[in-house]
Amino acid sequence: MLMDGHTHTELCPHGSGESTEKMVQRAIQLGMQKYCLTEHAPLPPEFAATYAGMSEGITEASLTLDQVPTYLALGQRLQAKYRDQIDISIGFEVDYLAGFETWTRDFLKTYGPQTQESILSVHFMTGAQRKTWGIDLSPENFGVAFEPWIDQPQQLFKQYYQTVLASVQADLGPYAPQRIGHMSLVRKYQDYFKLIEPLDADNLALVDQILALLKTQHRELDLNLAGLFKPFCNDFYPGNQILKRAQKLEIPLIYGSDAHDIISVGRGQHLIKKLIVG
Repeated sequence: MLMDGHTHTELCPHGSGESTEKMVQRAIQLGMQKYCLTEHAPLPPEFAATYAGMSEGITEASLTLDQVPTYLALGQRLQAKYRDQIDISIGFEVDYLAGFETWTRDFLKTYGPQTQESILSVHFMTGAQRKTWGIDLSPENFGVAFEPWIDQPQQLFKQYYQTVLASVQADLGPYAPQRIGHMSLVRKYQDYFKLIEPLDADNLALVDQILALLKTQHRELDLNLAGLFKPFCNDFYPGNQILKRAQKLEIPLIYGSDAHDIISVGRGQHLIKKLIVG
C-alpha cells in the first residue's frame, strides 16, 4: 500500500501553516492510498521545570491542550470529505518524557479512542546540567546541550538509545503509539559535529534490545526520509545499520515524509523501494 505514515498539519507551531487539506490533496495526486495525520501531542505543563535550552523547544514544540479538539475535528472533517479518495488516519506524534509517563498515559486514555495510528518519538533527552534538552532544535542548541559528549560520539549515541529503550519499555496504556518515530534523530546534525561513525558493538546491542521489544510488541518502525533533506544529516532515519537489523526481524517499516508543508508530502517515497528496501 502506498502511504505516508508521518505528517503534520497547519496547527503545528513550528510548521509552515499551510493547509492540511492541500497536503491531503497532494497525497491523492501522488497516488497514495493512505495518509496518516500525526500531529505533535501536547507536552505536560510541568515539563518546563526540567527543560533547558531554546524556549522554542517548548513554546513551538506541539499542540496545546486547548488545540487538541480543533485538531481532531480537522482530521475527522478531512476523513469524511475524502473517504472515497484516500484513507486518512488520525493520531499523535507523542513525545517520550522520562518521569511523565503517567501524564502521557492519561492523555492517551482521554484522546486515544478518537485516534487510529500514533507515533512514539524521542525529541528530548538528558544533557548538560542534568537537564532535559531538545535534540533537533538547532546545531547551536545541540552543541550546548550535549557538549560533554560531542567528542565521544558513542557515549552520545548510548544516551540517546537508552532513552529510546526506555520509551518502548514505558507503560503508556492501551492507546500507546504503535510506531516508533525517526529512531536515529540523534544524527540530525551528524555532519556538523562529525558524528558519522557507525554504532559500536555496545550501542548495537542496545538497538537489538529495542528492536526485539518492538517485535514482541508488534510495533512498527517509522522509515522516515526527512533526514535526507536536512542540511547536516543527509541520511534517512533510522539509517542503514538499524534498518538491516529491523528487516531481519521482519519489523514493519512504514514510510513517513514527516511533512510540515505541502511540498514535503511524499518526498523521497520512491527511494524506499529503489534504495532502501530493495
